[in-house]
Amino acid sequence: MRRFVYCKVVLATSLMWVLVDVFLLLYFSECNKCDDKKERSLLPALRAVISRNQEGPGEMGKAVLIPKDDQEKMKELFKINQFNLMASDLIALNRSLPDVRLDGCKTKVYPDELPNTSVVIVFHNEAWSTLLRTVYSVINRSPHHLLSEIILVDDASEREFLKASLENYVKNLEVSIKIIRMEQRSGLIRARLRGAAASKGQVITFLDAHCECTLGWLEPLLARIKEDRKTVVCPIIDVISDDTFEYMAGSDMTYGGFNWKLNFRWYPVPQREMDRRKGDRTLPVRTPTMAGGLFSIDRNYFEEIGTYDAGMDIWGGENLEMSFRV
Repeated sequence: MRRFVYCKVVLATSLMWVLVDVFLLLYFSECNKCDDKKERSLLPALRAVISRNQEGPGEMGKAVLIPKDDQEKMKELFKINQFNLMASDLIALNRSLPDVRLDGCKTKVYPDELPNTSVVIVFHNEAWSTLLRTVYSVINRSPHHLLSEIILVDDASEREFLKASLENYVKNLEVSIKIIRMEQRSGLIRARLRGAAASKGQVITFLDAHCECTLGWLEPLLARIKEDRKTVVCPIIDVISDDTFEYMAGSDMTYGGFNWKLNFRWYPVPQREMDRRKGDRTLPVRTPTMAGGLFSIDRNYFEEIGTYDAGMDIWGGENLEMSFRV
């Protein structure tokens, strides 16, 4: 009898230490240079371990293949948003993704006192699954003390599920989320300006409504702005297949530019820039032109350079305009 009691005590003690180990691993994987004074949320990491079935459709960024019997329906649904809506709806809203960073990026340590950011996302008739997957990726892979708020700007969407249903859904999320409604269809730029005007964070981070942030995406953006508030920082833009929703790492060996027709293009990083960085590909690349969709900018500096030209009606020129202003 006594031996049985000893066995139960040993098992209970072992289980307790396993849980402590898991707790510590999750804690230190969530932040760099953590200390007791700073609030660090364990919820994203715990959720990733406890509720994540990495065998589900699209997990770890894997491709989702639709059976032949559903191909016709898939093609019809494709027309709604110009991507494979059937595949997207099969994927979890908080799906797991691979860590696609270079090894040198994974070991970088960033300053403790980084500025916080408001994340502004504009959408118009966006699919439920892609919009919420964007929001979840921001929440789950951002240190919460750096995330001031998420601002969703609805550019006069007509779909019913993007109205009351969306408002009720985001109320239950663990980060402050505002939904701003444009009174009439205004276009990307004026919708972004409305979101920026409502933001409270020290930095404004603009994202598209159908992207997914990976681990460690936010800290390097904010760290560059802390070094120089006039720095405007763009992440490497990876690729999500519009057909299979496979997540594919983008190239760190290209940067933005434009031709004589003022068309934005990706060009190889020149040798002079490689020499300046002494071959260290984890250092930021200086680029003459930024992509317009995803970037972080100091909120006061954004206002100082005149924000966007509110007269722009269509997508396609904001990247050049912001580059020239900067």
